[in-house]
Amino acid sequence: MISSLSEALAARIRAHVADAGGWIGFDRYMQLALYAPGLGYYANDLRKFGAMPESGSDFVTAPELSPVFGQVLAGQVREALDATGTDEVWEFGAGSGALAAQVLGVLGKRVRRYTIVDLSGSLRARQRETLRPWADRVAWADRLPGRIEGIVLGNEVLDAMPVTLLHRVDGRWHERGVCLAADGAFAWSDRPTGLRPPVEIEGGHDYLTEIHPQAEGFMRTLAGHLARGAAFLIDYGFPEAEYYHPQRHMGTLACHRAHRVDADPLADVGLKDITAHVNFTGVAVAAQEAGLEVLGYTSQARFLLNNGLLQKMELLALAQRAQSAKLMLEHEMGELFKVLAVGPGPAWQPRGFAEGDRTHRL
Repeated sequence: MISSLSEALAARIRAHVADAGGWIGFDRYMQLALYAPGLGYYANDLRKFGAMPESGSDFVTAPELSPVFGQVLAGQVREALDATGTDEVWEFGAGSGALAAQVLGVLGKRVRRYTIVDLSGSLRARQRETLRPWADRVAWADRLPGRIEGIVLGNEVLDAMPVTLLHRVDGRWHERGVCLAADGAFAWSDRPTGLRPPVEIEGGHDYLTEIHPQAEGFMRTLAGHLARGAAFLIDYGFPEAEYYHPQRHMGTLACHRAHRVDADPLADVGLKDITAHVNFTGVAVAAQEAGLEVLGYTSQARFLLNNGLLQKMELLALAQRAQSAKLMLEHEMGELFKVLAVGPGPAWQPRGFAEGDRTHRL
């Protein structure tokens, strides 16, 4: 079943390549690999989320790692609801529904409605089961309403948005795309392009990187709908100066399968996740240009500590404490993951950024 799924998806992508004249940009390939209806990684029925590979999962997210993540985040959501005078929560890409369950378990009826925007039908089914105790308050949406008033959450959403690959070779920039080899396998193919990274890359060495038009477009779309409230986006990534550092010459693109990481998105299509780190400067600037205020930016560790993580951990058994510590440890999730908050104004400071705010580094 698994191999036939991958073969069916590969055939569909080959047809798109042929229709496009033998070449498609990587962003189009990534879109199909992840989201092609019924076949793409996030659109098929294979399990994605779990703490261990024995479960058949491919990776673990913070809510799956420890329920303390959502419980601590719920405190920030409560403050944001009060500060903005709202009573709704919107979550993009809710995964297994674990984060929603954790937030609703703490906030109860303080949240009048919790709306999930998720493209995956199979994940929606899992979310419905997980969130059955709150069925009277949880809804699903295929599109955004004209006006959102509430708190928006996005945990590991931006990293799954398709990216454009740029490759500098001998001083000239190319867009890296996908073509078909003689045997029908997917292969890399570069074409000269006028596209450039947002900053000049020092040095003359060959350099592979990503730009993020879809993530930036998402922020502009969000700005057009978020009339009152705030959005908290949690993901792995860097500010622009670190993202496009001269030494990061192989980019950040990575694949996840069975809790292992590889760098070949052209193999086993549909059977593994494809991600790229987030350029937080780019998404923050896109939000600002579309009319939102940046309310804060910091590491996940600092954000959770500011919201009372240590106090929550003191109440846990030792084994649970060890798991929740991974949320803040520098060599685990604490430093690589960042939190960006934006809102339509007036500007205010959520407590998650009270100490260690890094907005000045964006």
